[in-house]
Amino acid sequence: MRVVFVHGACVRDGSWWWHRTAELLRERGVRSASPALPSCGEAGLPGGLGGPGLPEDVAAVRQALQADDEPTTVVAHSYGGVVVAEAAAGLGSVRHLLLVSSYLPEVGQSLSEFGDGSPAPFLDIDPDVGTFGVRPELLVETFLQDCDPEVRAQVPNHLARQSLQVTGQPVGAAAWQQVPTTYLVCAQDRGTPPRLQREFARRADNVVELDAGHHPFLSRPAAVRDLLLNL
Repeated sequence: MRVVFVHGACVRDGSWWWHRTAELLRERGVRSASPALPSCGEAGLPGGLGGPGLPEDVAAVRQALQADDEPTTVVAHSYGGVVVAEAAAGLGSVRHLLLVSSYLPEVGQSLSEFGDGSPAPFLDIDPDVGTFGVRPELLVETFLQDCDPEVRAQVPNHLARQSLQVTGQPVGAAAWQQVPTTYLVCAQDRGTPPRLQREFARRADNVVELDAGHHPFLSRPAAVRDLLLNL
């Protein structure tokens, strides 16, 4: 088995975000990959008006999935669930989806349809440039409250301004309808409230809850590793 990790919004360097869990999996002989998302500026093109969006993210992840025919579990975090819904569709090597505090969009749905219509207070949106990011002063208390000081110190180096257009671009497929799907509810998440996660999770085949914040693969990597091995 191999694992392909897909990171969430407003960050870059996926291999860093997943490194604690990936290292534990490697010790058990499980390979992993973390494709870059162009909408976060990871393909050399800046995010923003006219820059790469959801279709480019889908293409990048799909290319990574097609690069190997080994049975694969795809782990998607937050916005990553929107990307994976289309990127993982129709691929025989994809055997399971694990969605972490994420979304399961129907065909034609976009990220913006999962909110209440108003911007989240922890986001900094620049409509003139066409990007959005996390407000630095709210980063720790919203997303990292259960992470250790070492992680908190490194996170600012792995944030990104992302193309705002990804919030309104619809997905063209819904892989979770075809592939066995597990939803990991992060019960201490202050970014995506647990009540919303449980609502999103109704579309999944299985639901697991973990007493963790928005990034359990950093704060509780052994628990995430064990969940993946059990899958």
